[in-house]
Amino acid sequence: MHTHFSLRLVTLAALILLAAGCAVGPDYQRPTTPGAAAYKEAEGWVPAAPADALERGPWWQLFADPVLNGLAARVEVSNQNVAAAVAAYAQARALVSQQQAALFPSASLNGGVSRSDSGATTGSNYQLGLAAAWAPDVWGRLGRVVDGASATAAASAADLASAKLSAQGTLAINYLSLRQQDAQMGLLATTLVGYARALEITQNRYNAGVVAKTDLLQAQTQLANAQAQQAGLQRQRAQFEHAIAVLIGEVPGNFGIAAITDWAPVVPEVPVSVPSTLLQRRPDIAAAERRVAAANAQIGVAKSAYYPSFSLNASAGSGATRVADLFTASSTVWSLGLSAAQVLFDAGATDARVEGAQAGRAQAVALYRQAVLAAFRDVEDQLAATRVLLVQQQLSRQASEAADQVEQQLLNRYRSGQVSYTEVITAQTTALNARIALGQTMANRQTTAVALIQALGGGWQVGP
Repeated sequence: MHTHFSLRLVTLAALILLAAGCAVGPDYQRPTTPGAAAYKEAEGWVPAAPADALERGPWWQLFADPVLNGLAARVEVSNQNVAAAVAAYAQARALVSQQQAALFPSASLNGGVSRSDSGATTGSNYQLGLAAAWAPDVWGRLGRVVDGASATAAASAADLASAKLSAQGTLAINYLSLRQQDAQMGLLATTLVGYARALEITQNRYNAGVVAKTDLLQAQTQLANAQAQQAGLQRQRAQFEHAIAVLIGEVPGNFGIAAITDWAPVVPEVPVSVPSTLLQRRPDIAAAERRVAAANAQIGVAKSAYYPSFSLNASAGSGATRVADLFTASSTVWSLGLSAAQVLFDAGATDARVEGAQAGRAQAVALYRQAVLAAFRDVEDQLAATRVLLVQQQLSRQASEAADQVEQQLLNRYRSGQVSYTEVITAQTTALNARIALGQTMANRQTTAVALIQALGGGWQVGP
């Protein structure tokens, strides 16, 4: 009788094993998203297969600046936001391993010894036991939990890539802005030499009684204003330098970047053949899509509550008054059990959890689609800015060259007494503003290139 019962129990357990792996809940399908065959702001851009796993490479090398190359390489090592993202990813991977472990049986070994004294008899009792338990994943609940944890880990990996890209992009923009301050300070240094020379000419003419003191005061004011402007640039440069220090994990007081007065900005050219769907390499889009997969898995976890749960338990042990007798057949006891549990009434709690999981997936899908739309907008914005700034730079260069000629001509005419110094001041101000505008436009082209690289997920290289 006992043998027949054991056979029936083993048979039932085998049937449960065969049923294991039937996953409840919907299988994951990537949601559809708005798409475009090409970008409006760049003719010739064509679609391509998504490639969010492609290595982005050192995209900052496109700017051909050795100092920037060295700083960008330090971001991944020393930036604390990146370090936090690395730790979060490691935590997510550990959670996946933890959830996968629940798919397998657990076993434990226990033993003990006790001694008793009843007055008449004194003796010891030894125990040794082995226990095993397993909750087979009959309805795929644990599998869905693992799927969800894996998707969350993948999203965490994308968050790590996003943190790196963000820190590297912020570093590049701060560094290029710092170099723009260097270029403007170099421009002002040259301008100050010219203003000092104009003041000297005006001083000589005033001393000779040729011009009124107002001309001298205007020349002094023009020089002082330019000097004050240069001091303001030094303050802004210091702020950019401090920001760079924090980005690479340095104390600002211990960090410095040597100034370059003759800095020549390099603006990477955007090839028109870049596939439009390269933006799917954007880590924020990848993270949003993988959170949809995690939310989808939660639907299966919630639906598994509609079905009974099973667990198998087995144990073997022995007890004896002597250690040597623990391993004899007469002292061995074993047991094998199967248990099942089914919720009969929960006042709709399971239904509510399923509805909540479905709503969570709907929310994740909406956020994913919104992330894709925002990515298209970002790329279009930066492409438009790239195109317009190129034209603006050409026009600014023409304006600056013309303003320089007007300034020089009016200064020559002032020396010969043909115009008032007010006209010279106006021409000088116009020329300086035109030079600054030209430099700012060139700097804007660089920072726009960085923004486009970030919008495309780390560059426009189609392969590694």
